[in-house]
Amino acid sequence: MKRKRFFTPREVASHNTEADLWVSFLGRVCDLTPLMEEHKGDVLLLPILEFAGRDISRWFDPDTNDVLRYVDPLTNCVRFFTPRGRFLHVPPAGPRSDWPSLSGAPWWRDERYVVGNLTRKTRWIRIVNTLTSQEQRLQVCSEETLQEVQLRYLEVNAHAGSYTWTHSGGGGAGHEPDSGGEPGPRRGPGGPENDL
Repeated sequence: MKRKRFFTPREVASHNTEADLWVSFLGRVCDLTPLMEEHKGDVLLLPILEFAGRDISRWFDPDTNDVLRYVDPLTNCVRFFTPRGRFLHVPPAGPRSDWPSLSGAPWWRDERYVVGNLTRKTRWIRIVNTLTSQEQRLQVCSEETLQEVQLRYLEVNAHAGSYTWTHSGGGGAGHEPDSGGEPGPRRGPGGPENDL
C-alpha cells in the first residue's frame, strides 16, 4: 500500500476557493472540490466554504471521528454541535420530512476525498547547490523521507533529479561527530555536493 503524502498547513491554505477547496481535520487533508461541484448552490456548503483552506478539527470529536455532539438542555436530545451553522450531511436538529436521508458515508468519513495527511510539524531546510552556489529554502514536513523532499524540490527545480544529495546537520544518519562532539557535515567523494 502506498504511503499517503504529507501536506503543510501552507499547502492546504492555498486551496481556498469554491473551485479548488481543501480542508484539514484530525490530521487528514481532504479535497472537497468534487463535493462542492456535486452540491453546487446548496446553502449547507457555506460553513465549509467559509473555512476553505483551513483546519476544521474543532468541528469533530477525535475519539469518534464524527461531528461533535451535545445534549440540548431544553429537549435533553443529543444534537450535532455546529456553531457555524449546519453543514452538508449533518441532519437537521429536529425530525423533518423534507431532508433526504444519506445513502453512504458522510463526506468526513468518505475516503474518496482524502488526499493525504497534515504534518504535525513543518521545518525549513536549506538546499545548496555547491557547484553553482545557489541556495534555496524549502518548507517540508518533518515526516517526509529524503526521497519525498527530493520530489517536493522537483516542483521548484526540474533538474534536481540529476543531483547527488547529501544531508548535513541535525545529527541524523550519515553524520559523524567532529572533534567538538557536534554533528559535522557529510561530504561526498571529491568534495561537497548538494547539501541538504
